[in-house]
Amino acid sequence: MGPQAFRSSGDLLADRRFDYAMAAKADGDLTAAADLLVQALEIAPHWAAGWFTLGEVEMARGDHGAAATAFRQALDRDPTDMFGAQLMLARLGEVGAAEAMTPAYVTALYEDYAPRFEQALREGLAYRGPEVLLDAVTRARAASGEPLRFDRVLDLGCGTGLAGEVFAPFAGTIDGVDLSGRMVEIARRKGIYERLAVSDLAAHLAALPDASADLLVAADVFIYCADLGPILAEAGRVLSKAGLCAFTVESHDGDGVVLGAGLRYAHAEPVLQEALAAGGLRPVVFEPATTRREAGQPVPGWLVVACRA
Repeated sequence: MGPQAFRSSGDLLADRRFDYAMAAKADGDLTAAADLLVQALEIAPHWAAGWFTLGEVEMARGDHGAAATAFRQALDRDPTDMFGAQLMLARLGEVGAAEAMTPAYVTALYEDYAPRFEQALREGLAYRGPEVLLDAVTRARAASGEPLRFDRVLDLGCGTGLAGEVFAPFAGTIDGVDLSGRMVEIARRKGIYERLAVSDLAAHLAALPDASADLLVAADVFIYCADLGPILAEAGRVLSKAGLCAFTVESHDGDGVVLGAGLRYAHAEPVLQEALAAGGLRPVVFEPATTRREAGQPVPGWLVVACRA
């Protein structure tokens, strides 16, 4: 199931049916799980989390029609879509992938994930996004003859501050922005950032003055953004003349942007190049890279460092 916040239906009998359904699912009895969830939803028909879970069970059973109906019911009950019903509908081919991910989903996901975020990434997924970015930025600075020093750094999607810790020795000041207040609070405790904001990336960038940042860092953040055009356009405006924008994304071999099985966006090279050019940015590093492993395999991606064109 997606974000777990507010799982309870508010009705003890419905919640009990849900618990029985989850036990049946754990035992591999998806038919019983679906039946129990239907019973729970007869008691609590306005329960978005219950409808979403029924959709997951029906999807696991291979009944995509029933799954789509359940996900649409979840979306009707929660138009903000904190559980990610639109993402599941996109996986089923019912809606367009590019519009499927909502801020409410990403926020709820990381509000729930925050306490175990760093351990899960570093130990479970061998995550090294900040280190990969620092290496690329170091190479870009060496090629330009500029020192590896940035007066004003902005960490986009700062999370708990993993990138901030890596870039702090090379920064005058670092600001951070993230959708999740719980993630930001963990980052605040590290004492790395001068200012932290809980906000949407594009909205935060749009409020900043021209040429107000010397380095923009986005470590595995754009995997939650289908259309990078608006963000990179603001990035190009916010960068100082000699500034850099460094980010990682997941990649795929086809065209455009796709929604992967892990409910993250993967960008093809041409769509990234187009977004950079439209934002007035020129790549100085653009190369394949992986920042994490899943199921023991490296997740393919792109590593990009760009300057103003």
